[in-house]
Amino acid sequence: MTDTTVAGTTLAEVMAELAGLEDPRMREVNERHGDDHGVNLGKLRAVAKRLKTQQELARELWRTGDTAARLLALLICRPKAFGRDELDAMLREARSPKVHDWLVNYVVKKNPHAEELRVAWFDDPDPVVASAGWALTSERVRKDVDGLDLAGLLDIVEARMKDAPDRLQWAMNECLAHIGIEHPEHRARAMDIGERLRVLEDYPTSPGCTSPYAPVWITEMVRRQG
Repeated sequence: MTDTTVAGTTLAEVMAELAGLEDPRMREVNERHGDDHGVNLGKLRAVAKRLKTQQELARELWRTGDTAARLLALLICRPKAFGRDELDAMLREARSPKVHDWLVNYVVKKNPHAEELRVAWFDDPDPVVASAGWALTSERVRKDVDGLDLAGLLDIVEARMKDAPDRLQWAMNECLAHIGIEHPEHRARAMDIGERLRVLEDYPTSPGCTSPYAPVWITEMVRRQG
């Protein structure tokens, strides 16, 4: 396919291609994780690579509400081209865990409104929206801690993580682990909170993978740092 043809690809053509990639067995596996689509992600990325960046097509794909189409939209969009309110609306519409994850990691983190959205989402009454705020906070913990109150974040984790809904709990636990990994002065407290709350202690972990249980995660990552 030539670049000219790619640039002229219509929404209908892309949706037909996605429909052709649908695999019932893949859908069955994905639905166990809350993702209602049956497209192999490797094949989806190949479609995105061919289409290249197309912001308006990305917006059209997003508006379909179809999960595979939205994932493709996030791969071909221009992250910095979205407005703050547009991203806020998109996050609140993104109920599929994979769409939510890709939106935050592939788009919001690269957008100039990321910090403003982090603050807005952090204490949102919707736990799925709040989980995005915590994911962005984890990014700050890892890369740009200036202005963050790490002790205050640990206070919130200690008070709320145990009873938080699943996706919010996961995001808070990730933040707890990164505080312990990246900031030695807070490591002992982060380990203590993890050991007392025991969140994700029994989470099934594949061989060769690190457990998400914060004390194990922190210990292993610090060991790797030497």
